[in-house]
Amino acid sequence: MRLILIRHGDPNYIDDTLTEKGRREAQLLYERAKNWHVDDVYVSPLGRAKETAAPCLAAWGKSAAELKWLEEFYYPIDDGRGGERIPWDFFPSQWTDEDRNFTENEWVNVPRMLKLKGEYVRVCASLDELLAKHGYVRNGRYYLAVASNKRTVVCFCHFGVSMVMLSHLLNLPAQALLHGLFLPPTSVTVLNTEERHGREAYFRAERIGDCHHLIAGGEPISESGYFTDIMQETF
Repeated sequence: MRLILIRHGDPNYIDDTLTEKGRREAQLLYERAKNWHVDDVYVSPLGRAKETAAPCLAAWGKSAAELKWLEEFYYPIDDGRGGERIPWDFFPSQWTDEDRNFTENEWVNVPRMLKLKGEYVRVCASLDELLAKHGYVRNGRYYLAVASNKRTVVCFCHFGVSMVMLSHLLNLPAQALLHGLFLPPTSVTVLNTEERHGREAYFRAERIGDCHHLIAGGEPISESGYFTDIMQETF
């Protein structure tokens, strides 16, 4: 099974739409993806994700099932300095001194993280439910291929929820991923199940945050959600 996570285009968060730049990005994504063989598509209920998906859906002749749990993982929590921040906006000194933030299932037990623990568990359970419908049942830290297949499943969603899904699929602490990885707008993240021994399946990331469609189209990669300069390239 192939699972593709696509972040929405450059956002206008106030109106929950794409900016003009975001629409150019979505068009370049369409040019990249229009000939993909896609079996099933899911989309966040938020406007910026649905607007990003629309050109690709038209090319594929598909409709997307809207899943509420694919919306942005936006849960501000205590930052330890008298305010609240979303988890990936913390400063290094606000989270790196806690060893549990670097431990697979313990990061959600850090006191300040308890507020979002239930939501993290909900997203992970919803992802497992979706994968089970496609024949992959969670078994500890890996999956059993009850009905192994070569289907390609695409999710148009957001940065935070993508990191939560990667955390669950790769058995890595989400807080470290949220700070250590960046998925630019319209970036493509591809995971495939490796099935080398009986029914055992493990998701392995082939690409994370790939933006070659933007580079090829001469469109600068958006820094939305990033706190330093993007390395811009040209072909």
